[in-house]
Amino acid sequence: MKTRSLMVVDDSMIFRNRISRLAMDQRLAGVKVVATAEDGEQAIQQAKVHKPDFVTMDLTMPVMDGPACLEALRTLLPDARVLVVSALSDRATALKAMRKGAHGFLLKPFSDEQLVESLQELMV
Repeated sequence: MKTRSLMVVDDSMIFRNRISRLAMDQRLAGVKVVATAEDGEQAIQQAKVHKPDFVTMDLTMPVMDGPACLEALRTLLPDARVLVVSALSDRATALKAMRKGAHGFLLKPFSDEQLVESLQELMV
């Protein structure tokens, strides 16, 4: 089975650690977290080095927010699939993220099950 790389982008260390831990779930066999970032600028730097296949991304972050980072990543990594993980629950936010290049949207707080399922859908 091909190893697929994941980058976790969130300004909350708690969420970065939780997503990284859940990425090791047996239902996500072959997924390896190759980078984490706490803001969009770090995410761009990490993406250049690690070229992840998949990205989970918060929308509300310091320095460079999710929507700006999504646009930059779409140029940098056109084939990477992005799951937005955000506490912003309004439909307009989700639609804007999808237009910027996201492939899925998961609302915080989420259960372990919801995250694993969302990552599985992202990787199909």
